[in-house]
Order: sequence, then structure tokens, then C-alpha cells
Amino acid sequence: MKIAFSRLLVLNVLMLLPAGLLAQEDHPRDALEQIAIIDQKVMMPMRDGIRLCTDIYRPKTEGRVPVVFSRTPYNFNGWRDGEESTRGYRRALDWVEKGYAYVVQNERGRYFSEGQWDILGTPTTDGYDAFTWLAEQDWCNGKVATIGCSSTAEWQMAVAALDHPAHAAMVPQGFGAGVGRVGQFYEQGNWYRGGAMQMLFISWLYGVQNDRIRPTFPADATQEELIRNSRYFDLAPERPSVDWSQALRHLPVQDIIKNIDGPDGVFEDMIRRKPDDPLWYQGGLYHDDMPFGVPGFWFVSWFDVASSPNIALFNHVRENADDAEVRDNQYLIIAPVLHCSFTRSTEKTMVGDLDVGDARLNYDEQINGWFDYWLKGDGSKKPEMPRVQYYTMGSNKWQSADQWPPANAELTRFFLTSGGKANTLFGDGRLVNDALYAPDHSGAPESDQPDTFKYDPMLPVPSVGGNVCCTGGAIEAGSYDQQDLEQREDILVYSTEPLTEGVEVSGFIEATLYVSSDARDTDFTIKLIDVYPDGRAFNLDETILRARYREGFDEEVFMEPGQVYQLEMSPMSTSNYFAEGHRIRIEVSSSNFPRFTRNLNTGGNNFDETEGVVATNTIHHSQEYPSQIRLPIVKP
Repeated sequence: MKIAFSRLLVLNVLMLLPAGLLAQEDHPRDALEQIAIIDQKVMMPMRDGIRLCTDIYRPKTEGRVPVVFSRTPYNFNGWRDGEESTRGYRRALDWVEKGYAYVVQNERGRYFSEGQWDILGTPTTDGYDAFTWLAEQDWCNGKVATIGCSSTAEWQMAVAALDHPAHAAMVPQGFGAGVGRVGQFYEQGNWYRGGAMQMLFISWLYGVQNDRIRPTFPADATQEELIRNSRYFDLAPERPSVDWSQALRHLPVQDIIKNIDGPDGVFEDMIRRKPDDPLWYQGGLYHDDMPFGVPGFWFVSWFDVASSPNIALFNHVRENADDAEVRDNQYLIIAPVLHCSFTRSTEKTMVGDLDVGDARLNYDEQINGWFDYWLKGDGSKKPEMPRVQYYTMGSNKWQSADQWPPANAELTRFFLTSGGKANTLFGDGRLVNDALYAPDHSGAPESDQPDTFKYDPMLPVPSVGGNVCCTGGAIEAGSYDQQDLEQREDILVYSTEPLTEGVEVSGFIEATLYVSSDARDTDFTIKLIDVYPDGRAFNLDETILRARYREGFDEEVFMEPGQVYQLEMSPMSTSNYFAEGHRIRIEVSSSNFPRFTRNLNTGGNNFDETEGVVATNTIHHSQEYPSQIRLPIVKP
């Protein structure tokens, strides 16, 4: 289908704008008018007849140009006031100046797009159909690239599995919500971690999901009518503000959005799914049994919600894509920033209260080179860049490697040990490694002197910082001093002696815990900490495992009192230099709230329960029960 565009139409709409707005010469919309053909509110048809609202900005040229394509559930109405509107025009201007058409489209059911919205409900067919439509336009050279962060990235992996001939390259950033199952990670779009729900989705869906009843435009509305009416309203709801630090405490969890009179949408269905529910394997999540057919330039953040599964997906594609060219054209950047904050690095980059130094990188230059090579066909050379670029905190420098983890990273065991009193940072918990700290230590202690604590789900351990996003202010993401938190009796603290020389830890961090409990089911959490000589304790990553899923996420096996169980925790990941005089520390507990939902310890569904029970939980460490953490230490 060819599009017909009336430039006079958009000019007439522009004339209706207040004179003051048109007089803003530095507004990117003005510059776009000079160099771009602007075609807004194009209703692109999908195979089932649903039409998706699309804005197109393309250079004024007779030649064919490639497309940089972004799909999003968010509002991109250019007539709205505010930074987001300006940013959208600036993004379009940037790509048009580089010789690309920039196309932005709303997912079905969002704003002007028709149909019913369901998070990742139909992105594979919609994405494929959009590629076909764009490639058939007489102004397109037949090549389309996808780019975006978070919800503009999460759909890209599943559609890459379809290997559309026009889908030439991709740049997914902060893309964890599109990863279903990869290897040992069953996150199902960041919904779960270790079988425990990540509560960020509750606050996010409150602001994004459609109510079952919402206003829509009539199907016979013309492009002219849609453009005119977009100046007045755009179906963007203005929901009441919520104190999420309080709202997320409500029980049962399934009623949290209802309790704040939020929209009645997909959350009510999703909250009932278990980690291996068949519904996760329908729609748009990418799973590791799917093919992959697109060169990828992946962007991950150390303090994002899904660093480990995101990196695991990069490795999976590198190792398993059918096409050798696709396998060999996957590249990765891991930055020391929060969710989708890659370009916000400064000479003094802060992640929470942690100063990680000058973490700037030439992101735009590398992305431009990547797209030029794959899309323009003008003889552009393939950009020379390392396979993996990663930032090491502590030493505060960018490094590169041919793989992840780096080839010279060696998993090194650190055993948990104590005299049975590891509670709080004032306890006697230690991390012990033969080679680095105690040459005469033969491994784990012979006798078990377990550490025990009470976990009360009504008084959970609060989340202080963390690798998280999108909680509506309930958690400040990033790294913060954990010392005050570590004075709680329900946190076990295990630390090395002060390091006599610096140690770089870069890669996946594995942990094995031997546990027991008097509850049928409970959670166990781990947090990795860098302890400074002055006592400040900065969190690097955290993980959790719901004990009922210790034998796999496809089955539930409950605990029996007096039995000791082995838990293999979902891996963490980081690149951090623990300097001389620092300590490596882990915290072990049973809650990290509201980062994760509380386990009510009943063995029930949790999501539909209002009452919990106190669990007495125990960590065992001995030669028989060698609880340990395995750190990827980089050898010189």
C-alpha cells in the first residue's frame, strides 16, 4: 500500500498553532519543516484489519532511504507541551539529518492505534506487518532498523525471530521486559525473578494499561481529522498520583491496582500466572527455543532490572543463531547507569549515592556507524568496535572483551561461615576463600553452626536502592549505603577480611545456599556489597529464589520442617573492582520489599492472600552443607 500525503495539510495545521509556539526558532519541529517530509497520523493496516497510528519523518529527496523504526506504548503526540514532545521531534530531526526516515508507531490499542492493548500481546505479527508495509513504500530502500529502550525495545527480540527480509539491524536497549525464558532465567518479561514477582509491574501497569472502558476515535476518522483533533486531545489519561511506597503494601497483591481505583486491565489476568504458565509462551516474549535472524547491538545497564538475563540472551544468540553471519554480528555494551540512562553519564556519573567516575561513551557515534553499515548500502565500512564493551566500577574505566564473562575471569568459591551469629553487620559472619585470605583453610568448616533468623512478612526488609526501575518512587534505584539496613536481625551478613590487594569481579555471580525452614514455602535473598574502609556498604546486585521452585520453575515442591534443601540462586552479574582495604560482602535474608513481592510463607498463592505467618529460616554452612558464593575474579 502506497501512502498519499498532503504537505499542505500539515502546513494548515501548523498555521493554527499559537504564534508564540511557531516563533520558537530553536524548536526541532521548525528545523524538521525545512528538511523533512512530515506525515503524521498515518493509519498503517495490520493483517487482521487493525490500523496502527504512525508518524513518518523522511528526508526531502528523490532517492530511496532506509528506515529507523520505533514502536512504543507511550504517547508521542507532537502537539503536547513538554520535554517529551520536544525530545520526539529532536530524535526525528537527528535521524533525518543523517539520511534516514524516522518512523514512530503506537502499539495496537494505545492512543490513536486501533485494537485492544495487551503487553506484548501481538508484537510479532504487528512488527512483521509493519516491516512489510514500510519496505513497500516508494521512498524506502527496503531496509528497516529497530531501535529503542525499555518498552520501545522489548518487542524487538521476538520479531527478530521471524527474520523479516527488511529487518536489517537492531539496537535494543534496556530490553529485559521482552525476555521470557533464556537458560536458567525464567523472568517472563521481568515479571519474575527466581519465582518471586517483581513489583515494578504493578506501578508501571497502573500508568500504562488501558481500562476496559476507554474513549476511542471512530474507525472512519480521516487522517486530516486525526491530525486536527490531536491538537486538542490525544486519549492520554491523567491518573491521580499515588504514594507507591504505601500502595504496594496492600494485600492481597491482586487488588493493589483496584485498591487505588486504578484501571481495570491486563494486570488482573497476569498476576495469576505462574513462572512457567503456557500463556507466557504466546504473544511477544522471546524464548530460547526460538530462532534469531538479525544483527544486534545490545545495550545493558549494571543497575537495570534485568542485567543478568539480558546478557544471557546476548550470549545465547552468539552461540545459537542458525546463520553464522548473525552469530558473528552481535555486540554488547554494559554501562554503569540506571534503566535507559545511557546518555546521561557525565564526568561524575552517579548511580544513587555511588560515584562511578567519568562513564561517558560515544554511543551515538557507534550506533550511527552500525546502522550506516547495515542499512545504507553505500560502501560504509563495518564499524570497528569490541565485541563487548563494559564499564568496571571501582576502577571506573571502560574495558573490552571478546566474550562475556571475559576469558580471564575465573569462578572462585567463597564459603559462608560463622559461629552461628551472622545476624547484622555486627555479627560473626565471614566469607572465606583459601587462595586469597586464609592459606591454611581447608574449605568449608567441618561442623555446621547454622545462622537462623525470623522472617515476618508483615515487617519485611525494605529495599534500599537496587537494580530496579519503574516503581513510581517506591524505590530509588541505584547503589546506596546499606549499613543502617544491616543492623536488622533478619539480615545475615558475611564479609571477607579487608583485601590485601585489589580484586576485579566481572561476570555472572553464582550462589548456592543450604537452607531449612519451619514454613512450607519461603524466599531467600542475596545481595552483593562492596564495603569501603570507612564502613560504607554499596549494593551492586541482588537476587531471590522462592523455595518452592528450587527444583525447577515448572513445578512446585514445598518444604518440610527439619529438612535441609539446596538452593541454586538465579545468577547476579556485575563488573566491580574491590580495591585494597575493601571487603566483599553478601547479605542473606528472606525479603527485599517492594523490589519483590513478599512471600507470606503459607504455601498458598500469595497473590490472593491477606494473612502471612512468621517463618524461622536457617542458613547452613559446613562440609556437608557448603553454602557459598562463586565470584568471577579476573586474573592478570
